Amino acid sequence: MAAIFASSRALTVSVQAKSSKKGTVKKSSKPQSAGISWYGPERAKWLGPYSENSTPAYLTGEFPGDYGWDTAGLSADPETFKRYRELELIHARWALLGALGIVTPELLAKNGVAFGEPVWFKAGAQIFSEGGLNYLGNGSLVHAQSIIATLAVQVVLMGLAEAYRQNGGPLGEGLDSLHPGGAFDPLSLADDPETFAELKVKEIKNGRLAMFSCFGFFVQAIVTGKGPIQNLVDHLADPGTNNAFASATKFTPLA
Repeated sequence: MAAIFASSRALTVSVQAKSSKKGTVKKSSKPQSAGISWYGPERAKWLGPYSENSTPAYLTGEFPGDYGWDTAGLSADPETFKRYRELELIHARWALLGALGIVTPELLAKNGVAFGEPVWFKAGAQIFSEGGLNYLGNGSLVHAQSIIATLAVQVVLMGLAEAYRQNGGPLGEGLDSLHPGGAFDPLSLADDPETFAELKVKEIKNGRLAMFSCFGFFVQAIVTGKGPIQNLVDHLADPGTNNAFASATKFTPLA
């Protein structure tokens, strides 16, 4: 999936100031990219210039990634909308990590780094081998040999992380469960409100792209039995033969 390598263009944000005789009131403009607003009624919408009267009234542009598209009415109820936003963002973040984890070992292996198995859907089986599984091919990083122990550690760590996200914990109380900031933002990227609003848009846009990419990786694995990097190499070598249309009738991995 070549789309995973796409990068976002630089965003610019302007700040406008309004002055009065009694004092000065500072008003921030909506975050924009290349002159396009991402929030409010004038934001970019799913049909572009043809979006007039096609956007539901309950999609006001308050939240990042709102392009005014909800033909099925899934977000009409505020509580349902809130829940779906949370599910989408959490899945998007996992997809961003997952897509990176899928392509990185294969890229490193093709550039001389030794791996037991760099292909993502085959790598996990190494834990059942005699020598176990070394993360990134390096036993000094993380060595896993017991699937039970690995599962137990994962459940504990993920459970604690999710509990802290929902209810607060050692890293802070009363934080936003979706964008906590504070100790979760060691680089202070969200200190400026305009930059923070801008980064939220970048995150959800790239997260949606990553979710589609991961889905594409899954389908490729079923159809070709190969990893995404090898599929890309094969396609570039012979686009007429190695493409989605030529593989459309194959539903099981090749031998």
